[in-house]
Amino acid sequence: MELTWLGHAGFLIENSKKIYIDPYKLKKIEKADIILLTHSHYDHCSIDDLKKIAVDGTIIVMPADCQSKINKWAVKITPIILEPGQETYIEKIKIKAFPAYNTNKHFHGKGEYWNGYIIEIGGKKIYHAGDTDFIPEMASLEEQKIDVALLPVSGVYTMNADEAARAAFIIKPRIAVPMHYGDVAGTKEDALRFMDLCESEGLSCGLENEE
Repeated sequence: MELTWLGHAGFLIENSKKIYIDPYKLKKIEKADIILLTHSHYDHCSIDDLKKIAVDGTIIVMPADCQSKINKWAVKITPIILEPGQETYIEKIKIKAFPAYNTNKHFHGKGEYWNGYIIEIGGKKIYHAGDTDFIPEMASLEEQKIDVALLPVSGVYTMNADEAARAAFIIKPRIAVPMHYGDVAGTKEDALRFMDLCESEGLSCGLENEE
């Protein structure tokens, strides 16, 4: 399985399927089997990018308010609507929606029912946190035995590098990866601080090369 950071909060998982998460300002275009959207903000539900990679039969997993943006396309996508706590199987791939919200900001309300995702594929679990603060529900993730945790570090709209590191200490993934920086908010310095904090506690980090 290959995992590639596409910039901002976007990732591509490649195994038997090509799975995009929050594609935004894509530089390299490959057609998608599955797309996961965390919420309806323009930098996570980017219609221009979705139209580049969606084809007939592409499955798009998303919260309900994203579906209203994806209407009357020329291609026939298959929508799957999930809210936190719900899950679906696509062949042997398990996708579970996980809460993602702000605790001390107004950008991502808990009542929006927006998502992070736990993707289980090939015996590995990847957690994409979505746009979130350090929330109490993350304490349950240690027992999930997450292999890779993709955590926002930018601050402003999400947790900052220090908060993301505290989340990583709770989740205890095999590898922690910073995201949500370098475009809308946050800098590479935020990512490097996150990695330094994680590594000081013995937690392995990865920083994927942007496509």
